[in-house]
Amino acid sequence: MSGDFAETTLGCLLSFANGRSSPERADNLPYPVFGSNGVIGYADGTNANEGSIIIGRVGSYCGSLFLSKQRCWVTDNAIRATALKDNDSRFLYYLLNTLSLNNWRAGSGQPLLNQDILSRIPVTVPEPTEQRAIANILGTLDDKIELNRKMNETLEAMARALFKSWFVDFDPVRAKIESRDPGLPKHIADLFPDSFVDSELGQIPKGWKIKPFAETVNIIGGGTPKTSVAEYWDGDIPWFSVVDAPGGSDVWVVDTEKKITQSGVDSSSTQVLPVCTTIISARGTIGRIALVGVPMAMNQSCYGLKGKSGSRGIFTYYSTSELVGRLQQHAHGSVFDTITRDTLAGVSIVVPHQKLVDAFECRVGPLLDRIRIGLLCSRTLTALRNTLLPKLISGELRVKNAEKLIAKEL
Repeated sequence: MSGDFAETTLGCLLSFANGRSSPERADNLPYPVFGSNGVIGYADGTNANEGSIIIGRVGSYCGSLFLSKQRCWVTDNAIRATALKDNDSRFLYYLLNTLSLNNWRAGSGQPLLNQDILSRIPVTVPEPTEQRAIANILGTLDDKIELNRKMNETLEAMARALFKSWFVDFDPVRAKIESRDPGLPKHIADLFPDSFVDSELGQIPKGWKIKPFAETVNIIGGGTPKTSVAEYWDGDIPWFSVVDAPGGSDVWVVDTEKKITQSGVDSSSTQVLPVCTTIISARGTIGRIALVGVPMAMNQSCYGLKGKSGSRGIFTYYSTSELVGRLQQHAHGSVFDTITRDTLAGVSIVVPHQKLVDAFECRVGPLLDRIRIGLLCSRTLTALRNTLLPKLISGELRVKNAEKLIAKEL
């Protein structure tokens, strides 16, 4: 540990105060409301300033940590911490992340952290000037990760909106029927018909077909190598299960909780799926979907779906996404819900002309490629931040050396 780091306690660096009961919340209000598990809504009032650190104080989220970049409200399930004197709040947030606060909890039943426990925790810290330098390094990495996340969210919303417009709402067809400009290049607009026909799924564009979903995709099963054989595990091939399914607006999965070896693949019924395969969870927690972002295998609770048309696979992903609700309704099982191959065969979809699918993928493909690159970049940045954080906080690695390491890695 660095000799010019001073020994102290958290109570000398931070002031602590319990939050207050949650105010009225609504999505259109300006200030985030933090509970012990992060933002739980928005309010029109605040009880904590910009730069406040939020610490979960009770229950399963005891010791959780969040840093608010704006004024906010902290509820009574959390403690708000504010930097004292010239100490840097972002540095102190990173410091707290190295302390495993949950291990300091009290209570034999319900886990609990209180102000007194937090104040007495011993720490070693540098002077505020170096605190700010360390926080700048780690914060720059986190800011880039957050920027990538927001950009990916925007790009995916654009892709999903285009799919919905073309293949769910049939906007270009309706525009032609009403003699309106569909707002598309002529070579794409010409691919859409100018009328509807009746079908078992309601009105669909003329010339499009209705097919069982299973007839439009190749269905690939997964498998699990024997857990008792060490040589099958901790390899370099990501192995997907439902816990790895991306949440929210995320599309790609580029990393997984567990990894297997090629021997593990060869010894089981799993196989390595190529990039752009759609994965759907089919057992237990059903209907979670993802696009394969790096070659990976999956367990037997999932199916891999590859379009038969020879298209890239993006259309298959969005088609599957639109089907999730119907697949969940048709799922069955005596113990837990299951999507079977019969389930996939029992649900029909509208199938457009292949040229239109190709046109869609030409437009959306570059957007999803940028999302994938952003995720891979963020994975690298996250690993770098996680490596640097404890070394910088402890003084094992100094700022100048960390800056050189970042430049080399990037």
